[in-house]
Amino acid sequence: MTIRRIHSGGEFEGKVGYCRAVVAGGFVHVAGTVGQGDGVVAQCRDALTTIEAALAEAGVGLPDIVRVTYMLPDRSEFPACWPLLARTFGANPPAATMIECGLIDPKYRIEIEVTALLPD
Repeated sequence: MTIRRIHSGGEFEGKVGYCRAVVAGGFVHVAGTVGQGDGVVAQCRDALTTIEAALAEAGVGLPDIVRVTYMLPDRSEFPACWPLLARTFGANPPAATMIECGLIDPKYRIEIEVTALLPD
């Protein structure tokens, strides 16, 4: 099996020892991704942009996402993201999980991890 690693140059990739995405076994596994900005919606939007870029480098797009995990330090902030997420995934919603947990830095309000299916 061929494994391809995609790096985005994110601040924590080198510090922690991971890459943005790994293409393996018919899937693209995108690491937990935080975004920049003021507030959970801006950070959610920015994280999705980073995720979309990693997916594009792997040869897939947002409609190919089959699984998403949202991690937030405060679950009460999640509903503010729902309209953005509904527009983003539209007619191609993935299976999803939301977890309330601590993130790597208190300035981050959401982290998003996805798995996408490679085309046959």
